[in-house]
Amino acid sequence: MFSTLSITPSLASEPDGVSVTGIVISIGVGVAVWLVATFVISRISRRVAAGSNFFKKAHFKWVAPAIRALDHERRVQRAETIGSLLNSIVGVLVAVITIMYVLQNLDINIAPLLTSVGILGVAIGFGAQQLIRDFLAGIFITIEDQYGIGDVIETSEVVGVVESMGLRITRVRSEDGAIWYLRNGEILRVGNRSQGTYVPVPDAPAAGQEAALHEPASNTETKKTDQKAGE
Repeated sequence: MFSTLSITPSLASEPDGVSVTGIVISIGVGVAVWLVATFVISRISRRVAAGSNFFKKAHFKWVAPAIRALDHERRVQRAETIGSLLNSIVGVLVAVITIMYVLQNLDINIAPLLTSVGILGVAIGFGAQQLIRDFLAGIFITIEDQYGIGDVIETSEVVGVVESMGLRITRVRSEDGAIWYLRNGEILRVGNRSQGTYVPVPDAPAAGQEAALHEPASNTETKKTDQKAGE
C-alpha cells in the first residue's frame, strides 16, 4: 500500500519563478567583487602615494633634473582623490549589477525599470551638464597634475595661491587677500608660476612718470633756445 504522504507537495518549495539560491549567489558574488576591487584600489593608491623609486636608481640620475618632483602631500592628495573616485565608481557599478540580478531572480521584469532609469538619467544629464563638466574637469586637473595646493597660478580671473582643490571647486587666495572660488569647468586657461622658471615681468612706467622723465629734457631745450635768442 502506498502512503499518501509521498505525493504531498513540499511546503518548503520555492515559489514559481523565484530563485532563492540565485539571489544568495548574486549578492555573494557582488560583495566579493566589491571587496576585491576595493582592496586592489587601496593597494594602488598607497603605491602612488608612496611614490615610485624607478627613476631614483643610479643609472637614471641624469633624468632627475627633467622630472618635476611632486611633494609628498600632493602625491597623497592625488592618490586619495583618484582612489575615492575609483571606489565610488566601482561601488555604484557593482550595486547596480547586483540589484539587476536579484530582481531577475525574483522574477521581476526589469525592462520597464531600465527604460525609466534611462529616461531619468537623460533628464538629469541635461539638467546637470555644468555640474558634470566641473567634475570631469576636476578629475583631469588632478590626474594631469596641472596645479596643486600651494602653487601660485594665474587664470583669466585671478592670480593667487591655491589653498584647496576639489573635483568641482578650486579655492584660490589672491594677492590682495581675497578668497576666490573657481569652478573647474570654467577654468579654460591656467598658468602655474610654481612650475618651470617663472620670471616676473617688470612693470611699465606710468603715464605720469613718463611725463616727469621727459619734462626736464624739454625744459632744458627751451632754456637753451631762449639763451640763443638773447645773444
